Amino acid sequence: MSRTRLRIVHVVATDAFAGVERHVARLAACQYDAGHDVSVIGSAPTPMAAALGRPEVRCVPATTLTEVVRALGRAGRVDVVNVHMTAAEVAAALSPSLRRVPIVATRHFAARRGSTPAARFFTRLTSRRIAAQIAVSEYVAHNVEGPSTVVVSGVPGRSHPPNDVARRRSVLVAQRLEIEKATEVAIEGFVASGLADDGWTLDIAGDGSQRAKLERLAADRGAGAAVRFLGFRMDVDELMAAAGIFLAPRPTEALGLSVLEAMSAALPVVAAAAGGHLETVGTVRGAALFPPGDTRRLAGHLRRLADDAESRAAYGRDLLDVQRARFTVEGQAVATEAVYRSVL
Repeated sequence: MSRTRLRIVHVVATDAFAGVERHVARLAACQYDAGHDVSVIGSAPTPMAAALGRPEVRCVPATTLTEVVRALGRAGRVDVVNVHMTAAEVAAALSPSLRRVPIVATRHFAARRGSTPAARFFTRLTSRRIAAQIAVSEYVAHNVEGPSTVVVSGVPGRSHPPNDVARRRSVLVAQRLEIEKATEVAIEGFVASGLADDGWTLDIAGDGSQRAKLERLAADRGAGAAVRFLGFRMDVDELMAAAGIFLAPRPTEALGLSVLEAMSAALPVVAAAAGGHLETVGTVRGAALFPPGDTRRLAGHLRRLADDAESRAAYGRDLLDVQRARFTVEGQAVATEAVYRSVL
């Protein structure tokens, strides 16, 4: 493969910083480290710049279709544009400056484009401009339209080995507090496990529209003191280094960056047996998976792991081995570049 330097532009037409934006930041940083010229259009600029950690990677705030198109017009010479989510796809497809530039779309969700008939019609027209499509997991590839190359997401390795002795009696959930995330399943399963009586807490890092409802649920179940709502956090890595168990209840997770981050911390993961979790946690022998929504089975996994520190540590090490072998940012960047070069 030719190693000529590429001018790469990532587009994510949001003002947020969640899973997709973290994916973009890590990939863009790794591509820059590989010698490419990289810029990012969209996302909340301050957390994006912090996550990139490389001032040379340009961050251009842009949320609306008009702002993205204008930013693309000012981007100069570009070899490939990597778009993330439908709004970015539409903006790139409509940009006059990209008429001869290949567009690569990364699909982050296991769903077809467009939530309404009108939106689906519009995206069918713009999708003709997409030269190649990447899916972040086999699960996503099987649930989106059109052919995809599966390039699984990766996470950076940790510079220091995990310290199992320093872990607290806490079950950590790290996700947006929205309906599709099924955080109520985590609360119900934790309550059913009885771990609160043994001094364990359920720490929920994240915010969203469901927070007040979830706080009421915890109070109604008599677990208000043991269920701690931490709000949006930028120190999730540190939380994972200190937690005892990680819990991922969403049944439709495309792959699960937070799960990969927990694996990189050798943190034992209990996850819904569905979606991308089957491609990450599910590849480990004896994985702690529960049928989606089954709080009784979830509680059983929590109780078993909480009662056996040695098994927790061994399971965490097995998860770490899988992450290091299969889910690295470096591997993701190499596979992504191969897709780029296939359309140049």
